[in-house]
Amino acid sequence: MKRSVSALLCFIFITVGFGQPFADTVGKMVEQKEKIITETTIIKIENLGFRVNSELPELRPTISADGNLLFFICESHPDNVHAHEVRNSQDIWYSIRDTATGKWTDAIHLGPPFNTAHYNAVYWISPDKNRILLRNAFVDGDYYGNGVSMSEVQKDGRWSKPNMLKIKNYHKYDRGFQSGASMSSDGQVLLLYMSEESKSRINKIYACFLQTDGTWSEPKSVGKKINLPGYNQMTPYLASDGVTLYFSSDRPGGIGDQDIWKAKRLDDTWLKWSDPVNLGEPINTADFDAFFTLDAGGEYAYLTSSFQSLGKSDIVRVKLLEIEKPDPVVLVSGNVYNAKTKQPLSASLVYETLPDGVIAGNGLSSPGDGAFQIVLPYDKNYLIRASADHFFAQSENLNLDSLIRAGYKEIHKDLYLVPIEIGQIVRLNNVFFDFDKWDLRPVSFIELNRVVKMLNDNPAISIELGAHTDAKGSDEYNIKLSHNRANSVMQYILSKGIAPERVSFKGYGETVPVATNDTDEGRQLNRRVEFKILSN
Repeated sequence: MKRSVSALLCFIFITVGFGQPFADTVGKMVEQKEKIITETTIIKIENLGFRVNSELPELRPTISADGNLLFFICESHPDNVHAHEVRNSQDIWYSIRDTATGKWTDAIHLGPPFNTAHYNAVYWISPDKNRILLRNAFVDGDYYGNGVSMSEVQKDGRWSKPNMLKIKNYHKYDRGFQSGASMSSDGQVLLLYMSEESKSRINKIYACFLQTDGTWSEPKSVGKKINLPGYNQMTPYLASDGVTLYFSSDRPGGIGDQDIWKAKRLDDTWLKWSDPVNLGEPINTADFDAFFTLDAGGEYAYLTSSFQSLGKSDIVRVKLLEIEKPDPVVLVSGNVYNAKTKQPLSASLVYETLPDGVIAGNGLSSPGDGAFQIVLPYDKNYLIRASADHFFAQSENLNLDSLIRAGYKEIHKDLYLVPIEIGQIVRLNNVFFDFDKWDLRPVSFIELNRVVKMLNDNPAISIELGAHTDAKGSDEYNIKLSHNRANSVMQYILSKGIAPERVSFKGYGETVPVATNDTDEGRQLNRRVEFKILSN
């Protein structure tokens, strides 16, 4: 199917880093469009330019949540690892976007062991940019066969050798001509496309779920509404909201042989979906359209296009209309520090929903600067916990159910881990009492159970539990209230089998403020429960 002239004039093709002759051509296209089109909403297609694209085919973009790190495939490049041995070699390249100028760096070859004599690709980047999901199964960096593998940033800043994900009965499902994968932002769901029929080109989309032992459940079809019988479904991409699925299909109602479609997950069975909707032009063309990916804000889609390309196909981005976007999310970024030295820390992060304590995702902080990023949907409250060896796991609350869902939002939240050393004081951010009472709310048990675990893991440690108030009320009242609250916390810990001689308590009232008592924010900081390490 060919595009009509009017359709071709309905979008602007913008390039970055092109020479003046091409810019003049683009300018004429803009002038022509302005004379003919009067609509107020215009979809723009932006070519990422010569620093990313070339005269060769660029394919399968994968963008980070913040939109600043891009992995993609370049086919038949002379610098590909096995370019002279493998026909149509496909190697992984990447580019970094300068946040000040918006320009992309010259494309960089990822190199071995990620690029092998087989077809190579990055399927997914974790929101913190510290993990990547790779095509092919590797064992300690050595190619093993079909499958998917993970690599993480190490303390020296380098990527670890990739290792395959252990997926139950994987090879029972991956028997067709092609396969691929993606992952949810929270790292809990793996999406695969493949065929159970030998050498078939008709693929289905499957979901696998992370198990407590680190393995993945057997692939589960996402249902007939997505996997329309007799048609090819491939390249699934789950948006950061965790419910909006974009995928490629040749089902009826499309523009070309494969188009991008959108559907929303309706429940947690992964079987019920809204009716898939074709995204239309210019995202879909008369050609093969797949490999759709988004930044966390859902503002821009990145995809492969051969329209007005510099070579056979290029990486472009498209600013989406509101109707095409996923639900808005919150991008939480920050750094993890040693509370004593203020030096950055590499830590594992887990975030849970409150008050039920269900794990909602995981992440890593960068070894270099302790930086992390996670993506959270609205309408829930979360606990973010960072942990590292020889440090007490620190947690912070994020109450997103109180935020107005006005759109994509970014929040900065630093985390400070306290080393397990004599004299160190650890604030327990998630211990709660009702107003003017000292009975523990059940939501506090999650935090206090971590104190119990630390004491069990370190049998020589003894601690003093201290409770503090703000300056409102009389001194006598505040001492009594804090005394009873500290005692309640101690009694809970003792009820878990910790020896009484290892735990003491004290109510400090308002005598040890950490902030001013003249503001609501300061008084909130002063109302706290802590423990001090007395021996180790």
